[in-house]
Amino acid sequence: MPMHPHAQPNFRNLFWYPFKITLITALRTFPFIGKRFGKRLGAYHNTSHPEFLDDASRARAASSAEMNDITRQEFAPDRVTSDLKPTLWKPQTVQYPYERLEDMEPWLFVPGNYNGRIGVIWETCTACKMCVNICPNDCLHMTTELRVDVLDNAEGEHGGLGMELEVGKFAAVPKEEVVKELATFNHVTAHQDVPQEWRFAEVLDLSGTSATVRWNDSGKESVVEQSELRTADDQIVSGRIDLGRCMFCGLCMESCGFTSFFMTNEYDGMSGFTRQDLWFDASRTRVLPSVHQEAVDAELAKRASKERTKRAKKAAKAAAETAKPAEAQKGDA
Repeated sequence: MPMHPHAQPNFRNLFWYPFKITLITALRTFPFIGKRFGKRLGAYHNTSHPEFLDDASRARAASSAEMNDITRQEFAPDRVTSDLKPTLWKPQTVQYPYERLEDMEPWLFVPGNYNGRIGVIWETCTACKMCVNICPNDCLHMTTELRVDVLDNAEGEHGGLGMELEVGKFAAVPKEEVVKELATFNHVTAHQDVPQEWRFAEVLDLSGTSATVRWNDSGKESVVEQSELRTADDQIVSGRIDLGRCMFCGLCMESCGFTSFFMTNEYDGMSGFTRQDLWFDASRTRVLPSVHQEAVDAELAKRASKERTKRAKKAAKAAAETAKPAEAQKGDA
C-alpha cells in the first residue's frame, strides 16, 4: 500500500521524534525557557505559520490581509508559558483542507491499517461481481466505460494478444505529457483523479498500414499509422461506488479474487453537499496499474495464457477443417 516515506514504523518515527517533541513541549511550559529559547528548541513546524500549499489558498488569505495578515503572525503548537504570565504565542489549528498534516509534518501521519477511500485497479477486474454480492450496504454498482484494456496495452512477451482494430470500433493513442506525469503520480496523496492518459477516437477506415479516425474530444478526422494506435473498447468493465452508504469494512477487498480492490489510506475528498457528490465513478477510485505492478503482472500473464490457448485451439480447428478436403480427395483418387 502506498505510504509517505516518512510515515514508516521505524526508530525515528516510533521513538526519537515523539520523545523529542515531548521534551520540547515540556521545556516550553517554563516561562523563562519557552519565551527566550522556544524557537531554538528545534525546527518545529508550527513555530511560524506554514506556507499554503496552493495558489487558491494564498489568494484567499490575501483577500483578508487588511483585517488579518497571517504572514506576520507567529504560532506555537503548545502552551509556552504558564497562566500566571500571558503567552506571546497562540496555538495553531491546521487549516484543512488548505493545509494538511501529512504535508507539514509527515512523521505524525501514520494511518497504519486505516481504511480510507476505496482504490480499484479496473484493468484487472473481471466483473465477477463478488464485491457486489458481499457488500452489506449495496454500495457497488458495475457499469462499462471506454478504455484501453490491460491486455491490449501490454508490451513485451504479452504484446499483440489483445483485440484487433476494426472499422466502427474505437482506438486510442497515449498522451505523452500525461504519461510522464503518471510516473510520479501517487493516488493516495494526490487528492485528485488519475489523469486520463489516452486520447480516444472512432475508427472510420482501415487501408494498408494507416487508419482514418475521428477524435472523440474534437470531432476532427485524421489519418494515423495503425502501429501508433491501441485498440479500445466501450464495453470494458467499470463501476461506481456510493461512499454515502459505505462503512469501509473492507469486505470487497477480501472477496476480490483478482486483487483488484484496495482500501487506501486516502481520507480526503470523501464529502459533498449532496448525496450525488458521494457517487464515485471509476476515475475517482482508480489505482494506476504501476502502483500494484505485481498483481497486474500476475493477472496479465493469466489472461495472456488463456488467449494463447484460445488461439491455438482456433488454429488447430482451422487446420483440421483444411485437412478434411485433402483426405477426401486422396480417398477418391
